[in-house]
Amino acid sequence: MFTKKSRLKEFSIFGKFFSKVFVIMVSKQLNLFAFIFTLIFLGNQSLGSQTLRGFSPGKAEVQIKLEQTLKENIHSETFRSHLYAITSEPHHAGSEASRRVIDYLSEAMENAGLEVTHYDYDVLLANPGEVKIQLISDSSKKLIPNREYVYEEDPWSAHPELSHGWNAYSGSGDVTAEFVYVNYGTKEDFEKLDSLGIELGGKIAFARYGRNFRGYKAKYAEEYGALGLVIFTDATKSRLDPSATFPHTGFLDHSAIQRGSLITLDYYGDPLTPHGPSLPIDHPDTPERLDIADVDLPRIPVAPIGSAAGAKILSAMQGEKAPDDWQGGFDFEYRIQSGTDVKLNLMVDQPREIKRITNVIGKIEGSKYPDEWVILGCHHDAWTFGTADPNSGTAMLLTLADALGELMSAGWRPERTIVFAHWDAEEYGLIGATEWVEQLLEELKANAVAYFNADMTATGARFGAAATPSLHTGIIEASKFVTHPDTTISLFEYWTKDIETGRAPIGRLGSGSDFAPFVLYATVPAAQIGLYGSVPVYHSAFDNLYYYESFLDGDFKYGPALAAYYGLLTTRFANAEIIPYDFHRYAVKWILHLEDLEKEFDGVNLSNTNLMNLLALLENQTAFYNELINDFSEHGIPMIESVEKLNKELIVWERNLFLEEGLPFNQWMQNIFISPDPFQGYAAWVLPAIRYVLLSEDETVKDEWASIIEKHEIAVRQMLLSMHRINDFLYGE
Repeated sequence: MFTKKSRLKEFSIFGKFFSKVFVIMVSKQLNLFAFIFTLIFLGNQSLGSQTLRGFSPGKAEVQIKLEQTLKENIHSETFRSHLYAITSEPHHAGSEASRRVIDYLSEAMENAGLEVTHYDYDVLLANPGEVKIQLISDSSKKLIPNREYVYEEDPWSAHPELSHGWNAYSGSGDVTAEFVYVNYGTKEDFEKLDSLGIELGGKIAFARYGRNFRGYKAKYAEEYGALGLVIFTDATKSRLDPSATFPHTGFLDHSAIQRGSLITLDYYGDPLTPHGPSLPIDHPDTPERLDIADVDLPRIPVAPIGSAAGAKILSAMQGEKAPDDWQGGFDFEYRIQSGTDVKLNLMVDQPREIKRITNVIGKIEGSKYPDEWVILGCHHDAWTFGTADPNSGTAMLLTLADALGELMSAGWRPERTIVFAHWDAEEYGLIGATEWVEQLLEELKANAVAYFNADMTATGARFGAAATPSLHTGIIEASKFVTHPDTTISLFEYWTKDIETGRAPIGRLGSGSDFAPFVLYATVPAAQIGLYGSVPVYHSAFDNLYYYESFLDGDFKYGPALAAYYGLLTTRFANAEIIPYDFHRYAVKWILHLEDLEKEFDGVNLSNTNLMNLLALLENQTAFYNELINDFSEHGIPMIESVEKLNKELIVWERNLFLEEGLPFNQWMQNIFISPDPFQGYAAWVLPAIRYVLLSEDETVKDEWASIIEKHEIAVRQMLLSMHRINDFLYGE
């Protein structure tokens, strides 16, 4: 065991950069000496054996054998059975059908041998209520359809509990007015109308889906004075022929309606309890709730329709032609204004009430480190049947739980605790997951190793992932050990086969699913990983078992393949002696994004700054850490005095991104590295506070520049200090 003096003790993180680089160079030479020592004294270790990041060689062999057995325990029929049981009826949050799904999830995980706990919350939900849309002219009133067609080929489309199309948290009202086509309803689209002198006040807005979150369409329509909003699904020119669409093909039927929430609050979760769990009203610690009237929910009525219904409205418009880039998929000209002779009547009666929701949590307690949690999750609520979204992911997780249950029945236990989380009310605004994160915030910040989200994940052949940088390497490495179900090559090879560089593309996490509260509020590393295909029936009545079997996965092979992958990834993070994070990717991406911002915004200097110098040091330290952990994985040295202390330091490393006061545009979001785009919704912003200040035209916001940069410097300094402690653990004090 080699010893050294602490590298941080001989220099200040806030200056002395060159002496630091010298010390790192010396350290690397010492590390090379350690490697030679290994070759001499541990020569009996086979250099040809497979290595796993964070596992010593002997432990890696045990893990690989475990993974092989786990894969053998995963069965297609198990996945199919779970999927049928969960998605045989519509089950939106708060419904009786949703309670039956909750009961099934509990029983299934208990049967697999997991310890099951319910986390109940009383939250504000919207009910489908009633929607009526009429097109009015001087001579007639035409009812605009707000339900999907029923097809003989698809028996599920006739289910009596299917609702009409609706947008949760719409305002209630009955309005009749002229209407204006607002394109996608983005901020830029409304500004365009304003520049053309077209008034939206006192009229109904008519927007097509796409480009931004539907809630922002409603938000901007209301801000510009609209009395109501109708959102339609635009046609695709190549699919105007009914024979080219569902149920004859997998392409979108013209009656299909995309349901969805409109909530755009500056926090996720229950609208009435920001920053705290909405514990049941009869719970002794139930919080004080906001008055519904004080919550910034939509006040105008909003309703969605399908493309065929949209065509009826578009073709009746008599105003001026819309700009070329506002034209759509139908074979007629889109117009901006209805004209004075044509009006819409929009009636929405949508009750809101506090209802009980339930997260179903299954746990396999760790044998060595029970207070370190590897969490897998998927929401269980759906707008209709949810066969693809989300419950292909739910069934996949249950299939994995069954496979792990077989291992447990043979005496196996993971070293860290594995948690299976089935969230409620995600579709309304990530409510169930957010309330759980808010309730267990301090435990999660101390104990959560990672969160892997499985929403809508088993829908096709394309393997893909989005993740926080520290998980990238683990995600990539696990994909090399699972065969793609359509081929004889690995998921990794399939993933990268058309990419010249051979590098696996991993996206950024913005918003849109249950990973958001983990990443944005608790700074827990997270990922969304799946086998994906096109699901044009998203949030419609046709997201059902007929569509799934006919057009997505008739052999039920993608769910089991993904269960195998999630099993490998999860057990590696649960069993590794050293948790297999890769922090070097954080430093590299931070530097790259600062450079990109400098190119994007004229006159901004981010290169020659103290922040960039600190990041250069972090890049060096994390690269050195990678060398140390690679040496450990290849040769099993050095002997670490306290693995538990090392892993605790690793777990909390990303908590240095936690910004207690929140981002300048959103106090609930507390991750300084990443956030969703505050103007559009789903897409991710990297270094959001910096980007927001650079984009702002508000002088009071611009005055925050120095403070924002200082907060980034503080975060990087803390990461450097933590990284130094980590390297000391690995290298020896």
